[in-house]
Formats: sequence, structure tokens, C-alpha cells
Amino acid sequence: MSIESLIEADRQFLIHPVADYRAHEARGATVLTSGNGAWLHDANGHALLDGFAGLWCVNTGYGQASIVKAATEQLNRLPYATGYFGFASAPAITLAQKLVELAPPSLQHVYFTLGGSDAVDAAVRFITHYYNAIGKPSKKHFIALERGYHGSSSTGAGLTALPAFHRNFDLPLPTQHHIASPYPYRSATPNDPQAIIAASVAALEAKVGELGAEHVAAFFCEPVQGSGGVIVPPKGWLRAMRDACKKLDILFVADEVITGFGRTGPMFACEAEDVSPDLMTLAKGLTAGYAPMGAVLMSDAIYQAMADAARGTPVGHGQTYSAHPVSAAIGLACLKLYDEGGLLANGQAQAKAFADGLDAFLDHPLVGDSRHRGLLGALELVADKSTRQRFDASLNLPERIGAAAYRNGVIFRAFGDNILGFAPALCYTADDVAELFARVRTTLDEVLDTPDVRAALRG
Repeated sequence: MSIESLIEADRQFLIHPVADYRAHEARGATVLTSGNGAWLHDANGHALLDGFAGLWCVNTGYGQASIVKAATEQLNRLPYATGYFGFASAPAITLAQKLVELAPPSLQHVYFTLGGSDAVDAAVRFITHYYNAIGKPSKKHFIALERGYHGSSSTGAGLTALPAFHRNFDLPLPTQHHIASPYPYRSATPNDPQAIIAASVAALEAKVGELGAEHVAAFFCEPVQGSGGVIVPPKGWLRAMRDACKKLDILFVADEVITGFGRTGPMFACEAEDVSPDLMTLAKGLTAGYAPMGAVLMSDAIYQAMADAARGTPVGHGQTYSAHPVSAAIGLACLKLYDEGGLLANGQAQAKAFADGLDAFLDHPLVGDSRHRGLLGALELVADKSTRQRFDASLNLPERIGAAAYRNGVIFRAFGDNILGFAPALCYTADDVAELFARVRTTLDEVLDTPDVRAALRG
């Protein structure tokens, strides 16, 4: 098919995720054709430096021969193995063991899913089963953070606290609640980390008190909030929230779908504060986007309670493609690259240049805030740096920035509230980091030079 016919077929037949359908029909798709390392190419021959690792997921970079080899060998050997009826495959068993060895010590069992959304959905189902199993059936309420993202399943989209995921979907559910995000830049005390931490703990305690501890099942959080605008809480926040959950007798769930596999520096973000959650959800970097896969890791206490309660009957949760052998083989190849291949160490080595590159934008007229952890970061654009006033939505800055970024051969995330998100692959070199920010600066300069944007600046 020609490029024109592909784009037209896309308009007619392919529904895109989290898209304005009519706007997409008018614009048409950008058809990607190949990728290598940190670079992508589209059907127009345009080279694009990927500063977002696909969708926070291609942590290894594109075209890793060892991953392709592992997938090809597994496809030839055994392309599918069901996990039902007591069957299993060697890659899935081995991957589960390795994840437990790498994860916080509280996590001893692994259930494989197809991605992050259904990992969250599975976690909710397992938590519900667990509390019913131990004779606490009233614990049915869940608490998460404003601006949090926990997927777009029928359940997880309610824990997600972004308007697009609730609008016209009858969400959140009556059992789903949210407390304020630990958002330093928008906090009343932006330069007081302890105050931000204390406010979050107090908010959780107040919400549990309002609902009644006997009714609250769990608290879900991302160690760094991703799709809500890369909100980086103060160091010590994660540990404080985990300790608060213990005190309140509710489960603590770390959603590391984005932050796992070196994205924030260590293999898992929980490691940085020596946090051991009751459950942890994973995806994205698990297979680096080369094939779909997610996981729920759970404590032995939760597993044993469910197993004992269901003795003689099945625990009724499963998917056809759970523990898929090809995805598992890819996951093992990715883990090898993170460790023996040196990608984890390289990501850590590039983190300072990445942080410095983001912070350098604080001198730009459009930028009010720079925030980052590891190779995860954001720039927040404001009309007035002194008051932190946002730009008016009528300027359509995200769309304009996205179009300018494409012209300048760079990909990053322009969120709807004028936050720019960055998540480069762990294979980035120092030159790649420098090139990324050179192209971002050119992009912001172009947008700044438009009369209506310049006129919107205050202060």
C-alpha cells in the first residue's frame, strides 16, 4: 500500500488509544517504519530522535539484536504455551524467578499479565479475593493520588485520576477515592520537602479516617507520577506513605509500570528508599515494548491466604496470554541487557547530564519548572514564572509544540496542561542527550516566536 492509502485506511479502520478521534481523522497518522537505538524513521523518511522511549517503555532502545534473537528462537521452539491446566514454559518460570530475585524482598510470587492496565486490574482482583479470604469482606475501598495513572481498564481507569479517563465512562467508582498529589511545584510549600511529605501522610490518614479503616483495602501510587505530568515527590515520600499504610492496616501497592527497569536509576524505584510493598505492578520496561507483557508481584502472605481459601477450587482469574513464552523470552533478554549488557549502569551514568539538560531550560521564557529522577523528567511551561500561572488552553500549546517537535526531528510528550515529558532509552549516549535538548530548545524557541504565545507571557 502507498503511504497515502495507509493513512486513509488508518482514518477508516484503526481506532487509536487516548485520541481525539475527529482531530486524528483530520490530521492523519504518522506512519513509523523502522527504529535503531534511540532513533525512529517514518514513512516520509523523516528521522526522529525518540526522547520518550516509545511510550515510556523502549528502555533498551530499538533494534537490539539479542532481543530479536531470543524472540525468534522461542517462536521457532514453542510459540505459545497456556498457563492453564497446570502447563508452563521454561521462559515464564525463569522470568518469574528472576523478578522475585530482583524485586523488594516482600514480593515472592508473580502473576503475568498482558500489560500495565490489566496488571492493575489483576492487583485489585487479588486484593479483593485476599480480604474476603481472611474474613475482612468490608475492605472494598481503594485510595490513589490525584493526577495518578493506573491504566485504562474498567477498574484501573477509576483509580487513574485524569479527566479524560473518567469522562463519559461513569468513573471513578464509588469505592475509588483520591488524595492530593505530592506536587512540589504546585505546592504551597514548594521548598519544604518535609511539609509536602507530612501533607500527603495527613491526607491519607484523613481519607482512611473518613471511610473507616475497616472499609479501606489499599493505597495505590506511582513512585514518580508519569502521565499526570511526571510529578516527582520529595525523597522520603514513598517510605513515609508505605509506613503510613502499615500503621493504618491497609495494603500498599507500588505501581512501577513506568518507573521499573532502570527508568529512575535503580532496577525499581522502591529500591531507592528501601521500600517493600505488598504488591507491585510492572510492564513497559519488562519487555521494553518488544512484545506485550505485564506482571503483578505479591507478598507471600497475600498468596498463601488466597491459596488456602480457594483450596479445592480454582482462583478464577486468568488470561489466555498470561505468561506467554515469547514475551517471557524477550523479558529475559531485556534483563540480561540491563545487567550484563550495561544498560542499567549507562542509564545511571547519563542521569546527571539529563538532569542538567532539563535544568538549563529554567532560563527559557516559557519554562517555569524542571523536575527529574534518573532518566524520567519534565518541563512545566507557564505564562508567568512568578505566579506559576498556566497558559490558557485556547493557545493549543501541546499541539503546536508537538508539530514543531516533529519538524525538528524529536519526540517527547506534550501533555494537555503544557507539561513536557521526557523518558529517553537507557541506551542514550552523552551525544544523544545533548542532541535531544538542542532539538527541544529549537522547538521551544519556534513556539515562543509566535506572536500570540509571546503576547501571553506575563512577568
